[in-house]
Amino acid sequence: MAAWQERQRAMAALFRRLGWHDLSQRRLVEVGCGTGGLLLDALQLGFAPAHLTGLELLTERAAQARERLPAALCLLEGDASAAPIEPASQDVVLQSTVFSSLLDDAAQQALADAMWRWVRPGGGVLWYDFTVNNPRNPDVRGVPLARVRALFPLGRIDARRLTLAPPLARALVRLHPCAYTVANAVPWLRTHVLAWIAKPA
Repeated sequence: MAAWQERQRAMAALFRRLGWHDLSQRRLVEVGCGTGGLLLDALQLGFAPAHLTGLELLTERAAQARERLPAALCLLEGDASAAPIEPASQDVVLQSTVFSSLLDDAAQQALADAMWRWVRPGGGVLWYDFTVNNPRNPDVRGVPLARVRALFPLGRIDARRLTLAPPLARALVRLHPCAYTVANAVPWLRTHVLAWIAKPA
């Protein structure tokens, strides 16, 4: 819960810095939307359902998202890199812990290229992913900021570290709910990056 609240506050602050005080006319597509949690967050931030699109590869997750989300919101199932999104049509292209699950460099680049095509000038890619490897999970790998820059060489990147390392966070919260906030004040204990990758207007 603390990590989710931290990320939601950081996203809201980012949009304020951009001067986007009314999000109802902004268009956002999420790559790998899962069961729709971040799209629900986008609705809470002020995006209109008709201007939101979710892309999900897995049928079961897409079905769960459809049950949770408004009918006006567009959900597309299949390979995101081949999704029928119009070029330069989106203010925000969002991804959360998708690239850390793509172990093939070429697949990462193909998806990044598709995402960049969808962003209109003046918009950007909103990136949230972890930067360090998980030794307990060989099916994921961290995506350091240098790799993000390589994936989006034309973007202007504004990044900040977020999210206390999840194994540590779980252990600390069991001790006391306030322990997360205390430990999260130490920057090197944060394992994720929230980045805005701006496309020049």
